[in-house]
Amino acid sequence: MERSLPARPHRGLPAPGSLCILCLAQKHSDPVNPELFLSASDPRPMYQQIVDQVTAKVMAGDWAAGQPLPSIRELAAASRVSVITVRRAYEDLERAGVIATRQGKGSVVAERADLPTVLMHEELQRQLAALLAIAARLGLPRSDLHFLLDQAADPTTPDTAGPAGPSAPQGNTP
Repeated sequence: MERSLPARPHRGLPAPGSLCILCLAQKHSDPVNPELFLSASDPRPMYQQIVDQVTAKVMAGDWAAGQPLPSIRELAAASRVSVITVRRAYEDLERAGVIATRQGKGSVVAERADLPTVLMHEELQRQLAALLAIAARLGLPRSDLHFLLDQAADPTTPDTAGPAGPSAPQGNTP
């Protein structure tokens, strides 16, 4: 007599032509893929690399709100870093509102539908601050900076209407 195995949620791809009820409802709570690309040659500390990569995955929508993250120990083992390093990264991510940690339950991506948009706005603000710092070092007047932004947004803008003077970029440098 044949014995059948008890039904259990699948991990990975279901049998061809079949989807489980969780797949149909897109409600799987499987943890995210813990694969991060950490580099010892990167000048940033390992915990910061983890923070940046998790934030980027949430910002891109790759990791959805409410999706469980790997445990601190699992991520440490998968990334070959110390548990202390991952704990610090998770603490920073929680302070930033990117993840939420529940005692005994683990960490999940924060339950905010607008989180990717909020993170992108924060990244835009950081990039703008860096742009303004470089423009200040170059001594660019605001009108030249506006022209360069317009030119970057619309590459068909002719170079002849651009900034003049010694601070003007040469060639097609945006």
